[in-house]
Amino acid sequence: MEAPLQTEMVELVPNGKHSEGLLPVTTPTAVNQRVEGPRRSCVEGEGFLQKNPSKEPHFTDFVGKTSFGMSVFNLSNAIMGSGILGLAYAMANTGIVLFLFLLTAVALLSSYSIHLLLKSSGIVGIRAYEQLGYRAFGTPGKLAAALAITLQNIGAMSSYLYIIKSELPLVIQTFLNLEEQTSDWYMNGNYLVILVSVIVILPLALMRQLGYLGYSSGFSLSCMVFFLIAVIYKKFHVPCPLPLNLANITGNVSLMEVTKEEAQLQAETEAAAFCTPSYFTLNSQTAYTIPIMAFAFVCHPEVLPIYTELKDPSKRKMQHISNLSIAVMYVMYFLAALFGYLTFYDGVESELLHTYSKVDPFDVLILCVRVAVLTAVTLTVPIVLFPVRRAIQQMLFKNQEFSWLRHILIAIGLLTCINLLVIFAPNILGIFGVIGATSAPCLIFIFPAIFYFRIIPTEKEPAKSTPKIL
Repeated sequence: MEAPLQTEMVELVPNGKHSEGLLPVTTPTAVNQRVEGPRRSCVEGEGFLQKNPSKEPHFTDFVGKTSFGMSVFNLSNAIMGSGILGLAYAMANTGIVLFLFLLTAVALLSSYSIHLLLKSSGIVGIRAYEQLGYRAFGTPGKLAAALAITLQNIGAMSSYLYIIKSELPLVIQTFLNLEEQTSDWYMNGNYLVILVSVIVILPLALMRQLGYLGYSSGFSLSCMVFFLIAVIYKKFHVPCPLPLNLANITGNVSLMEVTKEEAQLQAETEAAAFCTPSYFTLNSQTAYTIPIMAFAFVCHPEVLPIYTELKDPSKRKMQHISNLSIAVMYVMYFLAALFGYLTFYDGVESELLHTYSKVDPFDVLILCVRVAVLTAVTLTVPIVLFPVRRAIQQMLFKNQEFSWLRHILIAIGLLTCINLLVIFAPNILGIFGVIGATSAPCLIFIFPAIFYFRIIPTEKEPAKSTPKIL
């Protein structure tokens, strides 16, 4: 990166704060020029931090202003996604013990890979996931990281908008107390997803600073806490088996030539067997639960931008933020999966909310939960869009001045493509499964490890040292 002019004493950095004292003072005239009107020189998509010649590059060369709590909100909201709705189904296909083991393993590996990212970024002073790839493997590494981030987050945003498309018409139908959906435009999921994208998502996506989205992140997490409370509450109020399942059981028994007492006894036995939890299960669906869990903890592309905007940043402080965020989401994931599974057992569907509609389609609490989940996923889209836009800037517009026009056009282009995908794709599960099985493992496990191995010099840690072997 070319050195700025010496007369430029204040550089604007992406988080909107002034970075003072990075350049040498030459004359009083230069100081006066700085006070009167600093020249803007923010480079969009800049990969490397300004360096202080007296020390190694650190993130503290930028002045962040996002608090510890707001950073936890941002990272937690980046972790939290639509995967929480499918974890009960995952537990039904693994059993409680195996599910807990897999969830714990993925959470610990995610936390450790964040440690590797932070350590690698501290060595070379890089604040972008893609630039770590460039530093480790040159242009191929940068393009691979950017592509993985783009695919991962486009898949996540597509799943969020697909939830809006499928759930929002049901919410409106319940509000209007309609037995069946009508052909009116406000009952059409395609129109509704476009409306939500334009009115709510786009204005939030146009914000330049990620830290400001912490307020929406906190509200979004509050919605998911409400979802968790409702799932726990419903466990003790939904009968097991459901009346529909009980009717099927008694219907099957009535076909047999047995007495009424024997039929009732057999029905009770089958109902008890249906409502018994499984602690360890292996079937054809078990393998599909592992990508779901891996996808549930993907937040690594957001770690470095949040680190950049952190007030008084340090690797230890950012690691604490990451550990706290992962721990909170780990507890929420496990409780939501456990109580969702213990409510419906093997009858749970891949989307937990849809299973509750079998109990009472007009349940007020479930209606509120649907609204909360819709609000949470809607407010998550702008945060997920942020690293996608950054990856595009790194690939196509590196070392260029910040442009609001380009900033806006990238956001509009991304939302347009994702809306078209959601509208015309009959089922998002296939695309979501492919992305979750490819890009998520790369971002969580593969890339942080190989970046660390390549970036950390052998003088500090030999290739056969314990950290590199791990």
